Amino acid sequence: MSATTAPVRPAGYGLVRAGRASFLVHRRSALVAAGLVLLLAAVCVAYLCVGERFVAPAEVLKILAGERAPAAFVVEDLRLPRLATGLMVGAAFGIAGALIQTVARNPLASPDIIGISQGAGAVTVAAMTFGLASYTVLPYLSIAGGVLAAALVYVFAWRGGLHATRFVLIGIGFAIALRSLTTLFMTKGDYLVAQQAQIWMTGSLNGRGWDESLPLRITLLVMLPAVLWAARAQRTVALDDDTATALGVRLGRVRLGLVAVGVILASVATGVAGPVDFVALLAPQIARRTTRTAQIPLLCSALMGALVVVAADLLGRRLFSPVELPVGVLTAAVGAPYLIWLIMRSRGVGGRS
Repeated sequence: MSATTAPVRPAGYGLVRAGRASFLVHRRSALVAAGLVLLLAAVCVAYLCVGERFVAPAEVLKILAGERAPAAFVVEDLRLPRLATGLMVGAAFGIAGALIQTVARNPLASPDIIGISQGAGAVTVAAMTFGLASYTVLPYLSIAGGVLAAALVYVFAWRGGLHATRFVLIGIGFAIALRSLTTLFMTKGDYLVAQQAQIWMTGSLNGRGWDESLPLRITLLVMLPAVLWAARAQRTVALDDDTATALGVRLGRVRLGLVAVGVILASVATGVAGPVDFVALLAPQIARRTTRTAQIPLLCSALMGALVVVAADLLGRRLFSPVELPVGVLTAAVGAPYLIWLIMRSRGVGGRS
């Protein structure tokens, strides 16, 4: 008499079947993702309603459904393009932060902390102040600057392996140097253009429409297969090196691929909206703490990043109306205290800095 044993299902996971295929889903992550989608939808409706002219939520929903209404120009042409740009920028920063923190195994390793955003910003500001490229080309130059900065940090931090603390410290050093270089570029260019670059450096969605967000839309579409691969590959990177090597995982290549995906997403988002600080730091850590997963969930990180950026931009538009605050000012006001708390918590848990 023989007996068949069912495969052991990890605690907290449910089995989802789609035709002949089946896969495991973390229940709490699914619930958190659903909650974030609902909350994000509510914030988006409020974003389209609130402004110098208030539009009723029912009218906004009719306009989004394709019906014509008196406020169609305000919603479709003025607010919707900026909202869509904010959603894409936040999602890109959220995914980028999650991937880089996973590789470095350090919650401080976000693109705006370790010099990637600063590298993208330095190249972009140089192109702006010296008139080297049009605005639509700037995001592509930002990718080049972010990749170059990441490559330098990666090379200098590599000593027979990628040590998390060394990676973060060297990245912080590059970030300071590149920000100083950016300031130098602004002092050498035209005054009015330098003023525009200064506003861009704070991170802003003001004036961003479909044309300005085109490079980000193209990048997200092209990078979608890579992001899906990264969601699966990050599970192996979370294992210790000996276990991953025993399973046949080529850790060096996988880590390099994850970093490359994160750098490209963070760089093009920086090129479109400027260095919106602390989104890539906040979103993955909030997502991980709410889902209580071993790995940082990419979907929840993307949703959380989009929620943070859109909510911050909404507050920036209306908090001190008619004065409009750049979105980066609001995210920095929240992110800076969180960074201090994170560092103090790390010291308390680890017993050292």
